[in-house]
Amino acid sequence: MEGFWAEIFRNGILWVTLLSWVIAQGIKIIIGLCQGKKFNFYWILRTGGMPSAHSAAVAALTFAIGKNTGFSSPLFALSTILALITMFDAQTWRRSIGVQARILNRIMEDIQEKKKIEEKKLKELAGHTPVEVFVGALIGIIIPLLFYN
Repeated sequence: MEGFWAEIFRNGILWVTLLSWVIAQGIKIIIGLCQGKKFNFYWILRTGGMPSAHSAAVAALTFAIGKNTGFSSPLFALSTILALITMFDAQTWRRSIGVQARILNRIMEDIQEKKKIEEKKLKELAGHTPVEVFVGALIGIIIPLLFYN
């Protein structure tokens, strides 16, 4: 079992992927603080916002795999397809869910004003804009360039 943990700790692709996610999430926190908001621990795990940590992670994973196995390898191709699906999902389906949540919350506010119904609001920031996805992917390419050989 010792070999298992040693292999995980030596897995540069895993660590550069996690580092890209952490950096993207850190940028979200910095942006929130620069906008004058009080720090919120929820920002560490929140979805949506600039930049997309999902995109940063899958782009870093894909780019590091390409550097490691070659950009013509089947593993790179597989990772590329999964990254594209993840980034497409982040900017389309999850964003649509956020728009629907915003509309449903407005409906609930209208109902509450008339009947005082207590319901928990839905999370409105569920997805990303194309720019947020692009910036996340850019971070995901830069981090392996800097930290993965």
